[in-house]
Amino acid sequence: MEKVLNQRTRFFTVVLEDIYKPHNASAVLRTCDCFGIQDIHIIEKTNQYKINPYVTRGASDWVTIHKYFEPTGSGVKPCFSKLREQGYRILATSPDKNSTSILDLDASQKIALVFGNEHEGVSEEVKSQSDGLVHIPMLGFTESFNISVSASIFLFELMKKAKPELHPDFFLTEAEKHELRMIWYRQVVKNSEVHERLFREKNLL
Repeated sequence: MEKVLNQRTRFFTVVLEDIYKPHNASAVLRTCDCFGIQDIHIIEKTNQYKINPYVTRGASDWVTIHKYFEPTGSGVKPCFSKLREQGYRILATSPDKNSTSILDLDASQKIALVFGNEHEGVSEEVKSQSDGLVHIPMLGFTESFNISVSASIFLFELMKKAKPELHPDFFLTEAEKHELRMIWYRQVVKNSEVHERLFREKNLL
């Protein structure tokens, strides 16, 4: 657990917009955990996301999920506002001819990658509010990969290009690690609330 905590990052993050098939979103969660990505932001519009435990294989226990839903509007604006407050450059994934190739992507800054749903990709709203568009070069007739495959390729490329030693904020702070450590311990220790109570009582005596 300590080894994983020391490799966790919020320098890159993933945003999922209105994912139609829950198992695809769950596969992305699993991918994020494998690459050490701590936060996943989910924008719910017509579709609500429910974790598929058979696909995540427990990954949902280790990542932090942030959901955005506006009954009378769109969750895009509050999500993007929060990300910008945290210093992210927001890039929507799209095969649009004006988008930047992932091969030319600058990984020296905080990046939030936005993936759209399986049928339409990212919405025009997301495109208009993003800081740019990015795509994976395709050599075949099909213009896109499955969303979980796309997320894997993007994150692999970003992590390969990243130079953590140049960014003091690349990995989690000690305070962030402490917060996660408590959450994770509570998940793996049976009756953790009893152990905590006894520990605190003992240390107060």
